[in-house]
Amino acid sequence: MTEISWARWGALLLVASLTLGDLARAQTSNGDDPAVVMTREGAVRGVVADGVRSFKGIPYALPPTGERRFALPEPAQPWSGVRDATGYGSACPQLERYGIPESSRDENCLFVNVTAPYRPGDTAATPRPVLVWIHGGAFVGGSSGLYPLEALARQGDLVVVSLNYRLGVLGFTAHPAFAAEYNGGYGLMDQRAALAWVKRNIAAFGGDPGKVTVAGESAGAGSVCMHLLAPEQTTGLFERAIVVSAGCASWLPSVAEGEKIGLDIARKVGCSDPATALACLRSKPVGDLLEAGAAIAGSNILTFTPLIGAKTVPLPGAEAFPAGRFVQVPVMNGGTRDEQRLYVGYAALDGDVVTAETYPDAIRKVYGDKATAVLEKYPPTYASSPPATLGSVWSDFRRDVGINNCAYLEAAKLMGAFVPVHEFVFADSDAPPVTPADPGFEMGAVHSSELPYLFPHFDNTMRRAGPELAPASAELAKVMIGYWASFARTGTPVAPGGPAWPVFRADDQVMNLEPGKLGLFNAAVAHNCAFWKGLYPTDLTR
Repeated sequence: MTEISWARWGALLLVASLTLGDLARAQTSNGDDPAVVMTREGAVRGVVADGVRSFKGIPYALPPTGERRFALPEPAQPWSGVRDATGYGSACPQLERYGIPESSRDENCLFVNVTAPYRPGDTAATPRPVLVWIHGGAFVGGSSGLYPLEALARQGDLVVVSLNYRLGVLGFTAHPAFAAEYNGGYGLMDQRAALAWVKRNIAAFGGDPGKVTVAGESAGAGSVCMHLLAPEQTTGLFERAIVVSAGCASWLPSVAEGEKIGLDIARKVGCSDPATALACLRSKPVGDLLEAGAAIAGSNILTFTPLIGAKTVPLPGAEAFPAGRFVQVPVMNGGTRDEQRLYVGYAALDGDVVTAETYPDAIRKVYGDKATAVLEKYPPTYASSPPATLGSVWSDFRRDVGINNCAYLEAAKLMGAFVPVHEFVFADSDAPPVTPADPGFEMGAVHSSELPYLFPHFDNTMRRAGPELAPASAELAKVMIGYWASFARTGTPVAPGGPAWPVFRADDQVMNLEPGKLGLFNAAVAHNCAFWKGLYPTDLTR
């Protein structure tokens, strides 16, 4: 796919030229049936119920199969008639992980879903702001279908979009035989193609293509970071960004480092000849590639993270942000208080239980020659139990995993020199459990525990089996949706019942999202960031 054909995705000049009258006509150009919308590629029929219109499984790109595997996404082809959009499209290929019973082998997976508020007789000419949600899953799992969009759309009065993108071996593998300009970044390029689809089509669903917020959690948030860090690729695709649980300025591997993993995977499936490697990899069954990727990755959750050095992500955040070389839009940024207790919990469920005796070795394994200082600062009794303490240490800072609170503050300070940043920590200890069973220690507000507050009954499966929130947590959820919606609308988070949330200028201007303690607090003190800066001054510079 050439650079010229890639430009077909955006049509940004056309979008910019649309007037409000054009947008209003786009909303009403499909007759009187609110369940039918005409996109640029063809008509789709969704479902109208409970105050929203929902459209699922709309293709934004051709299936990335055959010659399109390990290549840039190509636009979906127009269709005739009315396409059924009442069911989710397939998740992208992935294996089961962490006991989550979701998997796929189907490469025909590049779909978007759109949910918009609907009130009979509502003919308002003013288009609604748009929030595009990118799912998490360590870049190897997850799908857009796991997230019910109705609450954000209905309560926030937003047009909400979710999307699938290629994962793991198929989306984030680098190899010398792949196109150098986008090596290791096809999953990110899928997301950008979906954002361009939104710019071209969202007016037909009542959305404002000039007011798009890109948002995500975990790997989805890391993806948002990568879009911020690629201004030549993504400027004009979104006007605001929400990053939930990803350190935008954290260390990431280079394309050259990623190619070593890609070569190992290729050898494992019998594609070691450089002259035929690309054709060979394109011919292999999906399952073989997934199994090879899992074998090479082992327990390393960072094997398929984005890579630095190609056009997809030219510079790491630690270099790009101080130089102002990023997409300069308002940012909402933060994560959960007890992020990494989730992974300590998963390990415990697999039999690797941290005790007072094994705790020092666990610290030494991550922090090496800095372990003595860490053990003095965080004895095993620092939190309610040794495994909770280990999770708290990792949640405060660990260099090799960007999911930690001091990394979030570092990114906020770097970006905040150029754009307004609103910083937060989610800290509800009564959040619904995330692990499939009780790991035997206090989990608290772990990684991904905030998701049911935005997506009711989220449980990492298509069952939507998460419990009802406790009353105080449900009130917090209303405030959070209010903040998210206001930010998407104006770039400033304001919520009924929520305190004022100023632009982040100092460590004590961080919003604490916690029942009974909702308000500003000093996140750097809470997470001992001065201590960690003393140990890692090149990572935590601000």
